[in-house]
Amino acid sequence: MNDSVLASIATFGVYLAVMVAIGLWVYRRTVSQADFVLGGRQLNSWVAGLSANASDFSGWLLLGLPGAIYVSGLGEAWIAVGLAAGFAGSWILVAPRLRVYTERVSDSRFGGESDSLTLSSFLENRFNDRSRALRAVSAVLIIVFYFFYVASGLVAMAALFDQVFGLGPAPAIVIGVSIVVLYTVLGGFLAVSYTDVIQAAMMWAALLVVPVMAITALGGFAGLADRVAGRGEDLLSVVGGTALDLDTGAWVSTETLGWVVIVSGLAWGFGYFGQPHILARYMGIRSVKDIPKAGFVSVAWAVSAMALAVLVGFIGIAYFDTPLDTPEQVFPRLIEALTHPLVAGLLLAAILAAVMSTADSQLLVAASALTEDGYKAFVNEEASPRSLLWISRGTVVAVAVIAAGVALWGNQSVMDLVGYAWAGFGAGFGPVLLLALFWKRMTWTGALAGMLVGGATAIIWDIVDSAYIGTGLYAMVPAVILSFGAILAFNSLGKVSEQMEEDFDKVVREIEQGGTPEAEQVA
Repeated sequence: MNDSVLASIATFGVYLAVMVAIGLWVYRRTVSQADFVLGGRQLNSWVAGLSANASDFSGWLLLGLPGAIYVSGLGEAWIAVGLAAGFAGSWILVAPRLRVYTERVSDSRFGGESDSLTLSSFLENRFNDRSRALRAVSAVLIIVFYFFYVASGLVAMAALFDQVFGLGPAPAIVIGVSIVVLYTVLGGFLAVSYTDVIQAAMMWAALLVVPVMAITALGGFAGLADRVAGRGEDLLSVVGGTALDLDTGAWVSTETLGWVVIVSGLAWGFGYFGQPHILARYMGIRSVKDIPKAGFVSVAWAVSAMALAVLVGFIGIAYFDTPLDTPEQVFPRLIEALTHPLVAGLLLAAILAAVMSTADSQLLVAASALTEDGYKAFVNEEASPRSLLWISRGTVVAVAVIAAGVALWGNQSVMDLVGYAWAGFGAGFGPVLLLALFWKRMTWTGALAGMLVGGATAIIWDIVDSAYIGTGLYAMVPAVILSFGAILAFNSLGKVSEQMEEDFDKVVREIEQGGTPEAEQVA
């Protein structure tokens, strides 16, 4: 075993020990289901903002995006542009109202004592849905798509362990899942959020250090640009099509990017309006007054991190004389080529951090859906907070095991799995959530139709498009359009009660007062 592997093992060991220590630290503060799911809604601006980033930008940021740029050049950056716009929009439009709505609008069946801990319970309470259909359908969508989303992180984790330690997929996934499950089970939402802050800092630092070292070695930005241009004339064009031919080891020009590619890339941004693991940070922040600062921190981190990830892709094109067989490994390969083994171990741990910071949040939300929106809602409404806490911990383990199976027996890339789940959540919940927060006359029938049509379209679009249409359009685009259409078409079948109107007006007034509860306004 060489010095590089030993250094990486030592660094990974310290990192994983810190994650578990944080889980142990908050264990005693997690005493109820509300603590496990939302941490008592006590996140400050920095924790909420950075946790939203870490829970969002998984292995896609450090593996998928640099790999896509490495293969096709600047044309792949349209995804980053769309994501930056969508992330900013979700903090501005969704975060304030969702934070107030989920706490103030409660389940009338429990005398107004049970606030909305999950996205599914919020939808049921928002529309006073006595049929429980909204809760059931939304919970099913969350669970199904999270199996694929968590699996994408595990695929990235397996690739990392293979690159560093030469481990096969099975042992790599078992090790990674065991650590994530351990600290998530111990500390729930608080453990996930606090570890996210460390993981976000590690990810950003790694994305900064590697480009600085590489650009210095390449003779500055001018040397980088010259080398990239020499590999392919359209690599630096935002509309020029380029693809890496692995057989010849050369970047070849393809057709100029059409509207399909650009629109598909930008459409990724809409996904932010429907990602439950990100929306949970909006719900768990301490106060509406903390949201502007949290949003600024979060968006600034996201924009700079994606810009650095794009730069990493170009550095890979310029640095390696022989094209990589596995483009998604461009960042780990640069780390190993440029840094000392001890430094490499720390930077590679940042990739593991990216994977874990998303997987833990997704496991938590999926487990909450099974427990809060499944067991409590349909099996035992009188379950105690303590019993629900332990059931949630058990479901974290169950979801992790199933997702590990999807990762081990599937054959899709990180980018494919993320894209599938992202479209499912964005189309299944995005239109419904936006209109639920801003349209007073929306009803439960419209919400249900929007979820069903949006989620179903995201699932079947690629199959239908490849077999009959052939546009190549990202599923998010048709799924979102059809979801909005279904909401408008079926909304009139439901009714808006006086209580729903009062709740909506109450939330609007509180937002206008800067997030101050009405009781305090009167006082």
